[in-house]
Amino acid sequence: MSEKKSKQLTRHDMREIAVRCVYQHLLLGTDIRKCVFDAMKGNNEIDGYLYSLTIGTVEHEQEYIHLISEHLRKDWSFDRLSVIEQAILLISLQEILENQIPKPVVINEAINLAKKFCDEDSYKLINGVLDQI
Repeated sequence: MSEKKSKQLTRHDMREIAVRCVYQHLLLGTDIRKCVFDAMKGNNEIDGYLYSLTIGTVEHEQEYIHLISEHLRKDWSFDRLSVIEQAILLISLQEILENQIPKPVVINEAINLAKKFCDEDSYKLINGVLDQI
């Protein structure tokens, strides 16, 4: 019996999958486990890091929203951010607070994700919020 090895996902790949899954969860209320299962094309073997970035993020969602809200301008609220910005910020907090990834690495990855998925200047807001945490 030959077993096909699937391409090993990099952490960057996992972050992109996580952003898409958390975005779908936030926007449509889709169960995060279903999002991850679908993103992995039915593969039940999900890397622990991807699990943390998706399911772990949603488990701490309200706590992270509160923390992000504290670092927004006084005239802004979390709900005023685009859903994709929300997803990137939530995943970034999971990486910093739970996965203990160095903050400069997380900020750099978040900026790259924002440049790929968000409006032109969104990366500045994301950088500013994460830098304060």
